[in-house]
Amino acid sequence: MKKVVLIDDDQLVTISLKTILESGGNISVEAIGKDGNEAFSLYEKYEPDVLLMDIQMQQQSGLSAAEEILKKHPGAKILLLTTFRDDEYIVSALRIGAKGYILKQDFEAIEPAVLAVAGGQTVFGGEVMERIPGLLPGVGNEEKEVPAEEMADVFKEKGISEKEFAIIEGVAEGLNNKELADSLFLSEGTVRNYLSTILEKLELRDRTQLAVYYWKQGELKK
Repeated sequence: MKKVVLIDDDQLVTISLKTILESGGNISVEAIGKDGNEAFSLYEKYEPDVLLMDIQMQQQSGLSAAEEILKKHPGAKILLLTTFRDDEYIVSALRIGAKGYILKQDFEAIEPAVLAVAGGQTVFGGEVMERIPGLLPGVGNEEKEVPAEEMADVFKEKGISEKEFAIIEGVAEGLNNKELADSLFLSEGTVRNYLSTILEKLELRDRTQLAVYYWKQGELKK
């Protein structure tokens, strides 16, 4: 049973989220807070597996509270939940070390996202993941784009094969396993096996970290 502390200033939202989270029998909502000011004290009191927190709240924002918590507790697993698709929020979430950023309206993904974060993964909703490449400095500027062959060489030095690099490129572009399998004429099982090997070689936890790592390597190469 994974312990969750839930922070949101809308009581109707917290009631709904608690119901959604506990419906599967794998999550227990240990406490509920209404703003960022309560988040810190509730985190320290309950030491949850995941702190699920809204971004925009009246007294203190979720981003501000997350930053404070992570300074004192670097291992804290914080999943930010919001109705906003604002690019600045996404960049801030990445910068401070949040383990996820998903949209409230994607309610079917909330419980799986919490369980994934509790298991050590980083989770960004599909719409958010697609926007990450364009939010990192310099990415998307065609004049400064690093040629694919140069990027391939960078990863070859890290023990990555051509096929593995093709999968990394697809992940960086936001493709899911089925789309990767179709584009590379592989089975989804083979793609999953390749991804496991890639993550092990690069010492990364999940595909979100892999995508961010790819774009950062491009920045270093410029």
